[in-house]
Amino acid sequence: MNISVLLRRAAADHADDVAVRLDDLELTHAELTERAGRFAAYLRAAGIAPGERVGFFLPNVVEYVVGLLGAWQAGAVGVPLNYLFPDAPLRHAVTDSGARVLVLPPGDVERLETVLEGATPQLLTTGADFAEALAAHDPTEAVVPRLDGDDALIMYTSGSTGVPKGVRQTHRNVLAEAEGTIEFYGITGDDHVLNCMPMFHVGGLQLASVPLLLRGGQITLMPRWDVEVWLDIAQRLRPTIGGLISTMMIDVGNRTAREPVRLDSFRFCMFGGSRTPTAAIERLENGTGIPGTEIYGQTEQNGLVVTYHPGEPRRPDSMGRPLDHIVATRLVPVDGSPDLVPGDPGVGELCVHGDAVTPGYWHLEAAEKWAVDDEGRLWFRTGDLISRDADGYLYYVDRIDDMIVSGGENVFPQMVEEHLAGHPDLAEVAVIGTAHERWVEQVTAVVVPSRPGVTVAALDEWCRVHPDLRGMHRPRRIEIVEALPRTGSGKLNRPELRRIFP
Repeated sequence: MNISVLLRRAAADHADDVAVRLDDLELTHAELTERAGRFAAYLRAAGIAPGERVGFFLPNVVEYVVGLLGAWQAGAVGVPLNYLFPDAPLRHAVTDSGARVLVLPPGDVERLETVLEGATPQLLTTGADFAEALAAHDPTEAVVPRLDGDDALIMYTSGSTGVPKGVRQTHRNVLAEAEGTIEFYGITGDDHVLNCMPMFHVGGLQLASVPLLLRGGQITLMPRWDVEVWLDIAQRLRPTIGGLISTMMIDVGNRTAREPVRLDSFRFCMFGGSRTPTAAIERLENGTGIPGTEIYGQTEQNGLVVTYHPGEPRRPDSMGRPLDHIVATRLVPVDGSPDLVPGDPGVGELCVHGDAVTPGYWHLEAAEKWAVDDEGRLWFRTGDLISRDADGYLYYVDRIDDMIVSGGENVFPQMVEEHLAGHPDLAEVAVIGTAHERWVEQVTAVVVPSRPGVTVAALDEWCRVHPDLRGMHRPRRIEIVEALPRTGSGKLNRPELRRIFP
């Protein structure tokens, strides 16, 4: 059914409790429901029919939560747009989605009108205009019926390798992910999440927001990332749940490595978005006392399919185990040999099937992303190479298309990154393959120092004697930079690195 039905039910049970907070603004669940009902009435009065799209080009602000809940109540499809998109992918996402209404900050109106060359949807700005739109309509109690297979969201991938793809997420997809998260982490109405992950990202929306709302918990929003602000809020408001993109987690770990900050209110803190080296995880835990919980998922899987239970001991380098109640998983060797079973050596591409998995892309076939088994079931091909131990724990190895072949030997960049990250003078590392006259490809390390004075010669010598960086795994080229390029969702932008360092 329409996810709005369950959200309104939870809100009624926790009417007087805080639902969402930003700075000095707090809305209870009753107030959030009332405002969402007004926005739903606004959309219906504007002629938005069930299944039509409503876009949100916003940082994490209260209007985001109000608008999205109201859009669902009106039977519309939410389109969270990456607030960090440059012009070309932004133009594509808005026009491809066919959004009829777009909610955005007042300062972005001129840019959108220029980017879209006048072919803009109806624009509604946050602040006074949004408040006036709500005030002009009485809140509706009606929820427009939608079925499990109807789209609830279209989320556009960051598009670092081409045009962003619109990932369809049905009402059942979103609810399955939320229910799985609630069950796995034991989320209750007493939980409070500090949500700095952007809500145009599955981590910020499906993982850190929807489950809390379904249980009557509270969300504190951060519109922009600032490690000092995050630490201040965490100490003052004492949230029980944290969520960090890997780059944010590295920032917190590096900051608290210099000056530890005890954060004992957190039951756990989720982090993900890209593979995180063990050294960075240990810096976070040592500097804050927060038990870090690695998460794995993709937009196509609604954000989370592999993790640990809170308090479950981490296995070195493992992401955890699959959420088997919402996805089935396979490890398919790239050479076409039979699927790997728990404990088999080697790696295979992770393929998933289940309630959390997208039914497909908006306006795009992308048949290469799907495999069909002997029973005719569709499996989504993640493109991620994974190994698995005898107990079912999964270990991320690399992206299929990121693998380096140097001198005929397969080198997985993220394995090299894991060892490089242990260098005490490095804050961040990235490894790519670059051209080499003899080896065809060479391992190239692009690094961000944690202090001034770090030299290529010193790093090269450290790598030369490191026992896990021998042979073709040793970086033959080292580049020192001030920052690594990132996609709009905070992931390492390897295509951009390859462009910068051919």
